[in-house]
Amino acid sequence: MEYVKVEKRETGAGLVVVLTIDKPPANALNQELIDELYTKFLSIDAAGIIITGTEKVFVAGADIVQMSKLSPIEAELFSIKGNKLMSLIESYPHPVIAAVNGYALGGGLELALSCDIIIGSKKAVFGFPEVTLGLIPGFGGTQRLMRLIGKGYAKELIFTGKRINAEQAEKIGLINNIADDVLETSVEIARDIRKASRNAVSVAKRTMADGAELSNQDALKLEAARFGLTFSHKDAAEGMSAFLEKRAAEFEK
Repeated sequence: MEYVKVEKRETGAGLVVVLTIDKPPANALNQELIDELYTKFLSIDAAGIIITGTEKVFVAGADIVQMSKLSPIEAELFSIKGNKLMSLIESYPHPVIAAVNGYALGGGLELALSCDIIIGSKKAVFGFPEVTLGLIPGFGGTQRLMRLIGKGYAKELIFTGKRINAEQAEKIGLINNIADDVLETSVEIARDIRKASRNAVSVAKRTMADGAELSNQDALKLEAARFGLTFSHKDAAEGMSAFLEKRAAEFEK
């Protein structure tokens, strides 16, 4: 049975792909759902992707029933499988947006953290409850969360297992903003991204990801090299010519 719906949406500046997870009752990440998301993500070639859930749930965590039967070795392999999915999403060459409607807990929050931008509804709830189960986040949460919001807030959320609402999440920089309609807001953001040079956005994303692991000095050298590289693409000539000629740029699609 398939739990992930793939839909193409027209933004007005080009198509984006919407992946909607619908696995009642909680969109729990089990082995099968992880495999399905991974396979469908590999099959997509789009300048923008939006991942969302159902009306009340983004992903409420991993499948505890399935996890409770795992041995330590099996649990490690499950973590590796989940991290493989998150890394695939994180390294996708074009922007990925998480449109979070409701609960994004545990593996669900880790799924959102693997995306480039997170939009939350007013009813969204975020948290890492793993320590209340005697576990720790296993799909990259211990690493991505502190890189996004800083060690202090990340440690508080992970060590306590508490949940926070959208307003609190926005305050600490966990989500970009709060929206009445997260999917439509995400489509609007995707549209704005699609108006820009697809090549430039891709190079910017790759440069930010690669530079995050370097010293500031080395990261600046990397940026200079990638900046120079964009001049070899025809979008640079088109973009600068359009600016000087006071017209809209027609970038490569």
